[in-house]
Amino acid sequence: MTIEDFRPSKKITTFYPPQRMLMGPGPSDTHHRVLSAMARPTLGHLDPVFVIMMEEIKELLRYAFLTKNKMTFSVSAPGSVGMEMCFVNMIEPGDKVVVCRNGVFGPRMVENVERHGGVAVVVDDKWGEPVDPQKVEDTLKQHPDAKILAFVHAETSTGVLSDAKTLCEIARRHDCMTIVDTVTSLAGSPIKVDEWGIDAIYSGSQKCLSCPPGLSPVSFSERVTDFVKKRKVKVHSWFMDINLLLGYWGSSTRTYHHTAPTNALYALHESLVMLSEEGLEHSWARHKRNHEALKAGFETMGIQYVVDEKYRLPQLNSVFIPDGIDDKVVRARLLDEYSLEIGAGLGDFAGKVWRFGLMGTSSRVENVLTCLNALEVVLSDMGMNLKRGAAEAAAHQSYAANPMS
Repeated sequence: MTIEDFRPSKKITTFYPPQRMLMGPGPSDTHHRVLSAMARPTLGHLDPVFVIMMEEIKELLRYAFLTKNKMTFSVSAPGSVGMEMCFVNMIEPGDKVVVCRNGVFGPRMVENVERHGGVAVVVDDKWGEPVDPQKVEDTLKQHPDAKILAFVHAETSTGVLSDAKTLCEIARRHDCMTIVDTVTSLAGSPIKVDEWGIDAIYSGSQKCLSCPPGLSPVSFSERVTDFVKKRKVKVHSWFMDINLLLGYWGSSTRTYHHTAPTNALYALHESLVMLSEEGLEHSWARHKRNHEALKAGFETMGIQYVVDEKYRLPQLNSVFIPDGIDDKVVRARLLDEYSLEIGAGLGDFAGKVWRFGLMGTSSRVENVLTCLNALEVVLSDMGMNLKRGAAEAAAHQSYAANPMS
């Protein structure tokens, strides 16, 4: 064989992605300022100028998480690695961990506990319902030797928001550390790490921060970092060992750990600058306002939410598919005819629900109105008796009744 025999069977040229409106469970639309930041000159990951930017990212992330934790930084990998970093550092063989499971992502926590030698005690709640604090209280009373409480703040598979403040209070009363998944909630719903006493928290760059996927903001309390330093058993991961990362992210004098994704971190830096410019409270309010407008439009079409109103995530709207409507046909038409992406149901909800994301840059008036008009047209074509234009009109009324301050 010659070198030519290994060439691709067809000529492959530069890839140009289509312009989509991303209104699924993530990623969200990336702002042009963030895309522009990624195109800036690449620096070495130990360059003194890059080190200055890393310090700024830490400061900006502390604002986003509302924490003074020194160990606040971005993992050079997606949210799933941020999750595993928490578990691999905080679990020693035989440790008992209480894990709350009310959707797709709780079971991933259980997997992490078991793979790192821990014992998982599972607290189950129905899909679409928040974690029940009383169940957690009862479980911790039954297992006084439990070391950690782990739960998902914003369950992306169902669109439900659990009461992180109360759950963390319960954990503290039982001398448990906490691990909290905020992949979908960071910058979209209130998160107060220091006030709520969260020990370990992780998120993702691609949701309400509107960065491309691939980075995981995390923050660890001094309680966690002190524990990791005193572990009896070495952390079962070289890359995710906080003790080693302290030398790269923990101080202004950097020691080599890994080659950080410099241009991706430019993007995160810019998105966090934008969040700081907008203000956390304004960001939370914007997500809520657009959610209310989308909900008003859905109501004109008779579309019902999965989650009770007081527990709904404004940035992830999970709704039941109307009777007689083909899930795949609707999603395909929205993508093909309107370049609009929405999310399908996962797990128990596959084929039963749609998930509409209003996250970060995707949470804007234009997206809400385009989505409602497109969905109204497609559902009308499929036989639903809808008054054309009613959904958009309802959204406009909602916006008028809820002006941004």
